[in-house]
Amino acid sequence: MSNDETLDDILKNLLASIPEVQAAAIVSVEGLPIASALPSNADETRIAAMTAAILSLGERAAQELGKGTLEMVFVRGVNGYIITMSAGPNSVLTISTTKDIKLGLVFLDTQRTCAKISKLV
Repeated sequence: MSNDETLDDILKNLLASIPEVQAAAIVSVEGLPIASALPSNADETRIAAMTAAILSLGERAAQELGKGTLEMVFVRGVNGYIITMSAGPNSVLTISTTKDIKLGLVFLDTQRTCAKISKLV
């Protein structure tokens, strides 16, 4: 990561490196949008709020069921996946992918992306 890389650059690089990643957003843990690379018809504010809610519910479920610290929330639909991961103490990364993605690759790249984001947020 270069010293002048922005959050928008990080998201664009993620989308460029994995063609099956269709959209990505960085939101605050409170549910406010920070940066996004979303389709024009997506409501950034709504996506941010849902992302924070997904993360909060995932964290509570992991605690209640004794699974330790939450690493990610994984949603599988017939048309693809939504993956939400913590990106440091103040932010969350959510991505939307096609159904044909290689999950191991996306998990590795999103972990690297989250590490970059946590240094900037």
